[in-house]
Formats: sequence, C-alpha cells, structure tokens
Amino acid sequence: MNEKIYKAMNFAGIASIAVGVVVTIVGITAGIITIVSGARLLKWKKGLTF
Repeated sequence: MNEKIYKAMNFAGIASIAVGVVVTIVGITAGIITIVSGARLLKWKKGLTF
C-alpha cells in the first residue's frame, strides 16, 4: 500500500516540475514576442497618419 502512494507522489512531483518548466518557457517566449512587437510599433509610429 505504501509503495503505491510513494509512486503516485513521485509521479505527481515529476509532472509538477515538467508543467512548471513548460509554463516558464512559454511565459518567457510570450514576453519576448510582446517586447519585439512593441518595439516594431514604436519604430513605425512616425509613419502613421489619421
């Protein structure tokens, strides 16, 4: 019985670490894309006429 609990806890820990790494990578990537897009908008701001 204790071995099943230990294996389940081990799997949950590994899954949590994997999800954390993926979320961190996605967050950093989204941040970089947002900064680059904002810089491009600021660069081309002078050419806009309304």
